[in-house]
Amino acid sequence: MKNAQPQSSFMKLCRKLSPERKDSAAERQHIKNGEHDKNRDIEAVFAYMDANKDGRISANELQKSFMTLGEQLSDEEAETAVRLSDTDGDGMLDFEEFAQLIKGDDKCSEEEKKMELKEAFKMYIAEGEECITPRSLKMMLKKLGESRTTDDCRVMIRAFDLNDDGVLSFDEFALMMR
Repeated sequence: MKNAQPQSSFMKLCRKLSPERKDSAAERQHIKNGEHDKNRDIEAVFAYMDANKDGRISANELQKSFMTLGEQLSDEEAETAVRLSDTDGDGMLDFEEFAQLIKGDDKCSEEEKKMELKEAFKMYIAEGEECITPRSLKMMLKKLGESRTTDDCRVMIRAFDLNDDGVLSFDEFALMMR
C-alpha cells in the first residue's frame, strides 16, 4: 500500500491548535456547506508561533515552532521564509505577512490536492471496499498506534457522515479534511 503524502506543517499545527469538532447539528451543517474558517486557523497558528507575544514572528520562533512538530527547519530555511514574506523589511513576520506565507503554501493545483486526498483515503479503506467503514477506520488507527473500539469509530464517522449511511465516501472524507 502506498503512503499518503505527508501533511503540511501548517495543517499539523491547525489540527494541534484547533478545538475538537463537536458533533452538533450546527457543526454538521457547517461541514455540509463546505465552509471553513481558515483565517481562524491561521490566527491560532500565528499566536502559537509568536512565542514572545510581540505580534511578530522571527526566524527563530518559526524554527522552534517547526521543531515542536518534529519537523526540521534549518536556520537558512527559516531566515529565507521570513525574508521572502517580509514585505515591510523589518526582518519579522507580522500577521498579514504570515497569512500570505501560509496561503502561498496552497499553490498546488486542485488536481494535485485531489490526488493526495485519494491516496490518504485509500489508506483508510479495507481491500475490496469503496468507503471508510468503522472496521477499516479501527484497523488504520491501530496501525497508527491509536487503539479505538468499533463503537468509537462509528461515532467518529457519524460526525462527518452527511448521508447517514454509516460509512465515509471519498466526498465526505474530502470535506472532513478541509
